[in-house]
Amino acid sequence: MARLTNRVPAAPRRSAAAPRAGFGLIGPRRERHELTADQFEDLALPVGDDGVVVGTDAQGAPAVLGLVRPVPFDVVLVGGAWTAQVIALRTVGTGGRVAVESGRQQLWTALAQAANTGQQSITLHDVGRVPPQGPSVHSPVLVVRDCGVRPPLGRVRSAPWQSVLTLLPYPGPTTARLMERADLVGVQRVAPEEAVQIGRTMNLPQEDVEALSSLPDGVTLWCTRTSRTYVTTGPTDPEAGLLGAARRMD
Repeated sequence: MARLTNRVPAAPRRSAAAPRAGFGLIGPRRERHELTADQFEDLALPVGDDGVVVGTDAQGAPAVLGLVRPVPFDVVLVGGAWTAQVIALRTVGTGGRVAVESGRQQLWTALAQAANTGQQSITLHDVGRVPPQGPSVHSPVLVVRDCGVRPPLGRVRSAPWQSVLTLLPYPGPTTARLMERADLVGVQRVAPEEAVQIGRTMNLPQEDVEALSSLPDGVTLWCTRTSRTYVTTGPTDPEAGLLGAARRMD
């Protein structure tokens, strides 16, 4: 008499090439990629908001200036045209367009010619002659106003997907008003008495006021009334070939 058993018959062996219902062929076997909770910190990346990398901060991390925004954004830079030109060139590198309003277009001509390879990425306009730029999420615009220490009221203002950077070579009678209305202010090396004026407007602590008169070339204090950071801007090799070394005066 055959003896009963509780063993379940083994399933028939499948061919390695036989497809599994709904899953296709069995792929190669690899070890599972797993991390413990303590290892998650190793995945951290030194990135900030989307935007233009304008240099490195005091910790050596990339400093990113978010110029592409769905809301109007105004920037005032008290400094040299060299830094504004680097920002313009890197804005083009991120897919944006740049319109330069300037009374010294000869300073921007070489930059525009180098950037306009195949399309008009940087356009130059006389003061007060900037036409509507038609900014959009797919074609953001940066308007650079290089109109002297007392820039006139601009025809083209900040708008969604269109930021405006006003370049001031040094503080003047309208600087405090422009800073008060700006969303972000950048300050490079200025005279001690000018540093006091800027410090009062931007609510800077005394140590920052004192530092402003001795900043090296290429260093900018980017600030609002509640936060601030020092950023060092160094040129890439192509930028150095086109614009030269970092400098405060033009």
